[in-house]
Amino acid sequence: MVTILPPLASSLHRRVTINFSLPKSKRIQKHKQSQQKQIHQNKNSKTSLSYPRSYPTPLLITQKSYPQTKLEALDRVIKELEASAKNGIYIGIDIFASLLETCCEVRSIEHGVRIHRLIPPNLLRRNEGLSSKLLRLYASCGYVEDAQQVFDQMSKRKNISAFAWNSLISGYTELGQYEDALALYFQMEEEGVEPDMFTFPRVLKACGGIGSIQIGMAVHRHVIRLGFSDDGFVLNALVDMYAKCGDIVKARRVFDQIGSRDPVSWNSILTGYLHHGLLLEALVIFHRMLQEGYRPDSVAVSAILSRVTSLKLGVQIHGWTVRQGMEWNLSIANSLIVLYSKHGELARARQVFNQMPERDVVSWNSIISAHSKDPKALVCFEQMENAGALPDNITFVSLLSTCAHLGLVNDGEKLFSIMTNKYGLRPIMEHYGCMVNLYGRAGLVEEAYSMIVERMEFEAGATVWGALLYACCLHTNVEVGEAAAERLFDLEPDNERNFELLMKIYGNAGRMEDMERVRRMMVDRGLDS
Repeated sequence: MVTILPPLASSLHRRVTINFSLPKSKRIQKHKQSQQKQIHQNKNSKTSLSYPRSYPTPLLITQKSYPQTKLEALDRVIKELEASAKNGIYIGIDIFASLLETCCEVRSIEHGVRIHRLIPPNLLRRNEGLSSKLLRLYASCGYVEDAQQVFDQMSKRKNISAFAWNSLISGYTELGQYEDALALYFQMEEEGVEPDMFTFPRVLKACGGIGSIQIGMAVHRHVIRLGFSDDGFVLNALVDMYAKCGDIVKARRVFDQIGSRDPVSWNSILTGYLHHGLLLEALVIFHRMLQEGYRPDSVAVSAILSRVTSLKLGVQIHGWTVRQGMEWNLSIANSLIVLYSKHGELARARQVFNQMPERDVVSWNSIISAHSKDPKALVCFEQMENAGALPDNITFVSLLSTCAHLGLVNDGEKLFSIMTNKYGLRPIMEHYGCMVNLYGRAGLVEEAYSMIVERMEFEAGATVWGALLYACCLHTNVEVGEAAAERLFDLEPDNERNFELLMKIYGNAGRMEDMERVRRMMVDRGLDS
């Protein structure tokens, strides 16, 4: 008799006994019965066979996380290029050009600078296309000094296209350096580089920026000579230029010449009319835009809302913005606050402000200014600080004006201190004017005078001295009033209001001779009506 351990059973330490003394046929039958009995026992047993858990076969590749953004992909490629350059591997021009295009697309100046470091200087000077792409990246990101340096190093600048010139002109224009943009345009002409359709819109924007109608008209003539007088982009720029330079008639004339108007055309003439205070004409254009299926942009709508004199019309435009889904555009919502507060609808102004999904400093300034005659302005400022918004000079002008109007001297002094010490804002003329008005209205004329002569870091203007003179008139302070009037007679020799206030101060003090003397001064200056 032999005892064996079958493979499966051995793991459970179960023994199977086979009796070899039996005939072979009976031994086989006995063995089968024994196996069936074992299987039956296994089914009823609490112990089950334990097989190792199967897992999928891992792929034989390195698992890398794919970049989620273009910036991540760009960063990875540049790191590989930096490693290649370190090992002396040649990098082709097409690779540099493609990467600079990507940097410009995602506006990543940091990656652009790293690529610039990898480009051999000789290659950059010789290759116009590569230099132009790098120049455009610097200029579009506001790094015009670096763009100008790349431009100056281009070896064959006279023979290149207008692309590089346009990029640099655009960079200067976007930064508000209009004189530099125009100087580059004139240099372009001197070097014989012919402008294209992309040159003129940028140059005309610079003309509008400095308000030079003469240069603008000269550029217009150049446009006609080169055959771009039918180009829509150029015509839109001409409308904007003439409107900003003060000739709204020519702006309208060019607008009427545009065969196929686009939203830019309509918004340019609309904002032009508003800029000149021609609200009725602007509303006519607004109506025509809607009739022809165009929608004014947020800048135009904001300008209309801030200028409408009729509350009813303003409410109608507000309703239109709601239907168009433009109500919560930041500039439009800010203009609505101004609209309602200007017409005394403070509840509506607060409702708009409270429902705004986002706010900027203009929003806070608007709601503070709306409460300029109410202590709630100080509550709004406290909420502004709690919200983490940073106040600016306009914020404190409104707050100090409120304190002056309400006679809140302590609050005004505290705000003036917070402005300089906490937020690091240097007081401007308007701030000092508000403080002088604050002290003057409260009868603290000497403190107001001290603010001017001892604490101001620059010469006081007519607004500040005028506030002091008015305070002297309210409280009949002859000595300080004379000092204020003397300064005002130099600053505003033709302002009869100053003479009248000084006469009133003398009259209240019973100094009739001095009052008559001031009246004769007015006659001598041709101010006596």
